[in-house]
Amino acid sequence: MSAPEADELDRIIETIPENVVAICTRLREAGQRGWVVGGCVRDLLRGAPAKDWDIATDAEPKQVKRLFRRVIPTGIKHGTVTVLLHDVPYEVTTLRGEGAYVDGRRPADIVFLDDIEQDLARRDFTFNAIAIDPIDHALIDPFGGRADLESRTLRAVGVPLERFCEDGLRVLRATRFAATLGCDIEDATFRAMRDERALATLKKVSAERVHDEWLKTMRAQKPSIAFDLLRGAGVMVLHCPELHNLSDAQWQRSMATLDATPRRAVLRIAALVHAVGSDAADGILRRLKFSNEDRTRVLALVENHPPDTNHSWTDAQVRRWLRRVTPPLVADQCALAIAEATARQDDAAAGALTQLQGRAEHWLSQQTPLESRDLAIGGKELMSELGMAPSKRVGDMLSALLELVLDDPSLNERHALLQKARSMLNGDTV
Repeated sequence: MSAPEADELDRIIETIPENVVAICTRLREAGQRGWVVGGCVRDLLRGAPAKDWDIATDAEPKQVKRLFRRVIPTGIKHGTVTVLLHDVPYEVTTLRGEGAYVDGRRPADIVFLDDIEQDLARRDFTFNAIAIDPIDHALIDPFGGRADLESRTLRAVGVPLERFCEDGLRVLRATRFAATLGCDIEDATFRAMRDERALATLKKVSAERVHDEWLKTMRAQKPSIAFDLLRGAGVMVLHCPELHNLSDAQWQRSMATLDATPRRAVLRIAALVHAVGSDAADGILRRLKFSNEDRTRVLALVENHPPDTNHSWTDAQVRRWLRRVTPPLVADQCALAIAEATARQDDAAAGALTQLQGRAEHWLSQQTPLESRDLAIGGKELMSELGMAPSKRVGDMLSALLELVLDDPSLNERHALLQKARSMLNGDTV
């Protein structure tokens, strides 16, 4: 390693949390080794903030348990324990080799190793197969991951098809990394992703894991990169034939809308599926195990999309639109519609929708009645004041009063509403 590279590595190591270094130091004092591995190393090399800190060690789990006071056997079958240091959890995993992946996701058996390079050889992509020894100030990069990271190239470790046939989820991870890191997938790696054997392994991956990858992908600035790759690799037809079967023009519009939508995962899911309609969208969301809450929200956005911008809305129309959409969905409904208008480069529509959102937020801030329960008078009071018996007519009268208040919010006052209700009861024109 040249002097500039060594200086850079020293600067990187200085950013590793003290607790992580302390764990590696304690392992070294006991005659073992500890390396920082995984996504945190990739992020450190990119100059990005690391989220989770993973440590690989040549110590077996029982040895790790003896060395630290608070250890949780979170995945001890696969060599992983969680060390709690100052109440912060850190995963510590024994170096390992793996047997056959019988379920397309996890190895049937593992064997503990003492060679960090052998451990790195089982990982998915080269930029995830780098380790740092913070004690010796050493970078272990046997597969050229740092160079691939600098050139923004996603390359499988070793033989690409073997990696994808071990773990089908890696196909989805590849497309996610391509989007979130702005990478190009190396040709041999992409060919392996499209291979029937890789796709057969992907079929074994649970819907819940596919769901999680989709949500992670939505964090990218341009998630369309991932979904274009999924469609091109023949993956979309496995999970969402409804989306795969969109025409090229429909697909391109959907991808442009997706990228223009704010980075809120569920909102972007709505942007992804809105082109297929609510029934097909419901099928996709159920198949991929979205929660009832998320599914209800997405379907409401799809069903009410988009607002009509071909005419000037009166205040009463804005209030009725608010009632239909419901206040919790207004911001997302407008954001989705504005994204679609932006995607088709319709500045006039985007401007009209932005104006509609401002007007809607104004009426929400005025606490405008949108439901019968928001009225200044309720059913019990109507029955008491007008001598009405409990019946459907009471509900109908409240609905009629709400329509009057939607036209003129100033009528939402007890005396005025009672006066209108008496006129209705007497059959007068209101």
